[in-house]
Amino acid sequence: MPTPTSIPVVDGLFDVQDGAPALVGAKCTACGTHYFPRRARCSNPACNGAEAAPVRLGPRGVLYSWSVQAYRPPPLFGMDPWAPYAIGLVDLPEGVRVMAMLTGAPPEAFQIGSPMQLRLEPLRVDADGREVLTWKFAPVAEHVA
Repeated sequence: MPTPTSIPVVDGLFDVQDGAPALVGAKCTACGTHYFPRRARCSNPACNGAEAAPVRLGPRGVLYSWSVQAYRPPPLFGMDPWAPYAIGLVDLPEGVRVMAMLTGAPPEAFQIGSPMQLRLEPLRVDADGREVLTWKFAPVAEHVA
């Protein structure tokens, strides 16, 4: 969870309300299509491009697919110390498929179709000594292999 000594990897991608983290996306005010990350206008081709309002997404989803990333991520998502990590696509109930790092289990324990829970975890410590937080998904405890 964010603290006075932590910062998000990118402002506005997630928040915490009453101790519960959520991704911050958008929902079209006309057609109801959801997006992550947030955007100002709808890009659904069946819609007239109406305004998209901020909305909290998740925090639970289902693992659609996953892999192990064995190369360093771009600097924005750089981690220290670096090691290969699991990354996956998680389907949220709002119809959004989100890419995220996976945590909470060794890679061989992740199973497509498993329920997943959003977590906020540190990537690294910045030059000012603050933890840089990102969103990750972990298996729901009762479904860990």
